[in-house]
Amino acid sequence: MAANIKNLIRLHEWNVDEKRRKLGELLRLQGELEDQMKQLEADLIEQQKIAAADPTLAGSTYGAFAQQVIQRRENLQDSIDQMEFVIGHAQDELSDAYQELKKYETVESNRQRRYEREQSRREQIMLDEIALNQHRRKKSAHG
Repeated sequence: MAANIKNLIRLHEWNVDEKRRKLGELLRLQGELEDQMKQLEADLIEQQKIAAADPTLAGSTYGAFAQQVIQRRENLQDSIDQMEFVIGHAQDELSDAYQELKKYETVESNRQRRYEREQSRREQIMLDEIALNQHRRKKSAHG
């Protein structure tokens, strides 16, 4: 029985670790998307400065660039929104896996405490028997 619970605990620990790794990867990807959004905004500001410095050249190129930035921004925001949904789901899965692990760990802890109490009880019975025998020997030696 104890071996089965320990195997279940190891399995659930592995499951929690996998869910944690998955969540970490999703958070890393979300960070990359957010970095891309920041870079896009920085590029837009840079192009606006260039356009302000040379309005005649900007008239022909800035409009197309601005359209691309708007589309790219929308695409990135959609990806970030989807990633937030997926991350929320992954966090829920991790939480569930962790709670399941804790159940098995609690069962094992309770089993171990019961075993230790039983061992202590048996040890105490043995010590009481030894003490009683010593007392009987002393009493018979003196009496």
